[in-house]
Order: sequence, then structure tokens, then C-alpha cells
Amino acid sequence: MSELHVEAAYASLSKHGEELCGDRVEIARNDDMVTIVLSDGLGSGVKANILATLTSTIAVSMLRGGASIDDVVETIGHTLPICQVRKVAYSTLTILQIANDGSAYLVQYDNPDAFFYSNGTVAPVESSDRKVADKSIKEARFKMKAGDRLFLVSDGVIYAGVGGVLNLGWGWPNVADYIKKINREEKRASVLAQWLVNVCDQFYAGKPGDDTTAVAVVVREPRSLTLAVGPPKNSEDDARMVSRLMDSPGARVVCGGTTGNIVAREIGERLEVDLGTLHGSVPPIARIKGIDLVTEGIITLSRTLEKLVQGEPVVGEDGASLLARELLDADEVDLLVGKAVNPAHQNPDLPISTTLKERVMQDIARILRELGKDISVTYY
Repeated sequence: MSELHVEAAYASLSKHGEELCGDRVEIARNDDMVTIVLSDGLGSGVKANILATLTSTIAVSMLRGGASIDDVVETIGHTLPICQVRKVAYSTLTILQIANDGSAYLVQYDNPDAFFYSNGTVAPVESSDRKVADKSIKEARFKMKAGDRLFLVSDGVIYAGVGGVLNLGWGWPNVADYIKKINREEKRASVLAQWLVNVCDQFYAGKPGDDTTAVAVVVREPRSLTLAVGPPKNSEDDARMVSRLMDSPGARVVCGGTTGNIVAREIGERLEVDLGTLHGSVPPIARIKGIDLVTEGIITLSRTLEKLVQGEPVVGEDGASLLARELLDADEVDLLVGKAVNPAHQNPDLPISTTLKERVMQDIARILRELGKDISVTYY
């Protein structure tokens, strides 16, 4: 089976009146595995945040070090004892590990059942109960395929609106129905997670009665993008850069008028500017047959950087919005950066060897890496 990509994101609400959320999510990646830990600390505010952070940090650190789930639960149990007043754990725990081939391992301790979306239906993950360090956990090993999604939530989601808009809270079956609906409309994990907590916030009338967290996990085929920006320093490298662009899998994007003309010339196609796509201060896009997106250069790139800094969702149909969405949708981004210097793009505050274009591209690459994307940069 070919390798799959695991896209994971979460969104949270703090209990009304608290600055810190008592839920904590840790997402750790290595070459062939994604580990996600959701913890809900007892109570709310600073104390709950510390407890949840300790739980999730211990779990991720031990699992990355090769510890078994038994060792993890036992260590957490000894570190965070049972509350003597309520006779419940100081912190709940859900652990999800998904390998690149779709093999999944789920452990749930005192958190609501996960929601498994597959083939248009939503159901709990079939699991077995067992005791670990005197604690009863639910454990499951199963397979996920491209198109499957998994949602992990804290109590705040299930009980959203309790005593207010909804007497008994939202409830697992109703959450499942909503997850089924939104998965027909949206594919990005970050948006799915945000939509879930937005509904919870509405049920809480803007004053959450509990810390509320939703984690969305989307399993899909990897998406790649190659972006050529700026002409090479030496014109002899034009054909080499364009050849790499055209031979690449996935989406192909070109930024810059000169770069666009070079690509069009090398592949024997025409570059046509679409003036109807001019939006405000963002220049119009152009079209080249065989290229998915062609934008103007430094102005569009600078606006794209601003949108990446602001985060999702990115709205708009201007060149910067289109480019930002292409970059956010990709898992692997190959940046082909030409080093020919346009005097108009030289920033006197930067070293003489660094153009404004290169600085912007370095910042874009940094943000994409922080988002967990695999970024490669080649200069020409």
C-alpha cells in the first residue's frame, strides 16, 4: 500500500472566565508515524491546564521513546493520583497513533468515544476494555484508508449547551450527525475542528460552561506542489528550472511576470493575463496551459505571506488568496527560487546578497515548516 498523509488539527474554547484552557493537545510526527494526545485536566483554568499539559507531555515523550501504553498509563497514574474528593482521575487521556500505511492504534481513558467517519457514516471505534495500572482503558487497533477521518473530543463538546440552549447537552449521536454533515462539505482538518467548536460556542451562548476541544484527523493521499519564483541568475539555467517544474508531480505554480514568460517560452505555450482577476492591491493572475496557477511576483508573494501569518481560513479569489490556499493544501512543497536580482526589489535593510524576494520566500518556507509541511528549496 502506498504511503498516506495524516493531516491533524485541533481547536479549543476555554471555560468562560478562564484565560487558559484545561484541555491540551499534543501532535508529534516522525518519519512513519503521527501521535496525537488529547488530555482534559480536572476542573478548569491554570490548575487544569497544568495537569493536562503534564499528562499529554509525558505521554508523547514516552511514546516517542518507545514506551508501551501500559508504561505510559502507569507513569501518568503515579504522577497524577486520583482526586480524593471526586474519586476521579486528575486528567483524562486519549492517544491516537497512525502509521503511514493507515494502521491505527487508539487508547481512550475517561474521554468521550472517538468519532470514526468512513464511507459516509460515523460510528465509535470498535474497542476492547482492559485494566492498566488499576485503570480501565478502551483499546483498539484498526485500519484507516484515504478519505477516512477521526475526531477526538473532550467533554465540553458532548455537553455543549447543557442546562441552557440544550437541557442535556449536544450528545454523542447529535455530534455524530453534525460530523457526517460537515465531512460532505469540507476536507481540511483545521476547518473541520474549528466548525465543531464554533457550534459548541453557539450552544454555550458564547459563555462555555467547560473547556471544549475538538481534534480532527484526515487520512488522505499526499499532495505535492512545486512553485517557481523569479528567473535564474544565469539564463542558461532557465531550461533546467522549467524542466524540474514540469517533471514534478502534483500542482505547478509560477510567480512573477518574467518567470511566467520564461516558463511559457520553454514549454511552447502562451502567457495570458486575466485582468478580470484584479482584486484591490493584488495584481491579476495569468494563465499558461499546463500550469495550475500563475501570479505576479513580489506584491502577490508579500500578500500571501500576510495571509499565511494570519492563518486559516483564507478567503478571497485574488492571486494571494489562491496561492496561500495552494500552499496550505500541499503536504510537500518544492520551492524553485531564481536569484536574478531586480533592483526594484532590493531592500536596503537586508544584506546585499539577500533580495526582498528571497527574504519573503524564506519566511514563507519557515511558516510552512511550522505547519508540519515538508519543504525543499533550490536556488538557481
